[in-house]
Amino acid sequence: MPSGWRPAELRTVDFVAGAQSARGLTVVIDVFRAFSLAAHAFARGVRAIVPVADVDEARELKRLHPDWLLIGERHARPLPGFDSGNSPADLERFDLSGRTLIHTTHSGTQGLAAAGGADEVVTGALVNAGAIVRYIRSRAPAVVTLVRMGKQAQQRCAEDDLCALLLQQRLVGEVPSVADVPQRLRGADSAAMFFDPACDWAPERDFELCTQVDAFDFVLQLERGERPARLRRIEVP
Repeated sequence: MPSGWRPAELRTVDFVAGAQSARGLTVVIDVFRAFSLAAHAFARGVRAIVPVADVDEARELKRLHPDWLLIGERHARPLPGFDSGNSPADLERFDLSGRTLIHTTHSGTQGLAAAGGADEVVTGALVNAGAIVRYIRSRAPAVVTLVRMGKQAQQRCAEDDLCALLLQQRLVGEVPSVADVPQRLRGADSAAMFFDPACDWAPERDFELCTQVDAFDFVLQLERGERPARLRRIEVP
């Protein structure tokens, strides 16, 4: 790969419609909290994550595989009968070594399911942003699409916007400061739930875990050759 590589086309799109239009190497971004949770889960030894768009399909997978952990949310809240919500902090109570997770969310997993026209799909979050950029550079695709899934896949949100901007800047060779990321996001509308005692399904520790920029040196690629499709971890030194 030439050291001066730049994508011929770098697109930024939004929501499920954006994911459906995605081409080339596609990064589906969901910072609060789906793909931050996924990265933390893999860091703690998860074997695989099966991302699912439909709640009934997720429940059926749990019926077929009762040893798999069923996690997820709608409107940010845990779903009845699930083992956990969409909280990386809540997952800390489980031993995840060698486990498979079934994961369904209002935004992130919808984007993965919708990106069928992309050549390759990886998840996007702040916690592995640097690894994502290095991975894209190693692949040197002509087209890169960044999909900001936003709040409930229908409203732009500060954290996904910031993640997309950080990826854009780094992909074109800029070196933006990330030291103030937690401070910049703390006051965002979408972060309010983490600091509201009534929102016990979104503890403040989730905010901390989701804003640890460049914590992990791996990407999560969607393997679509398997059924059901699943995320796998690819190390990016």
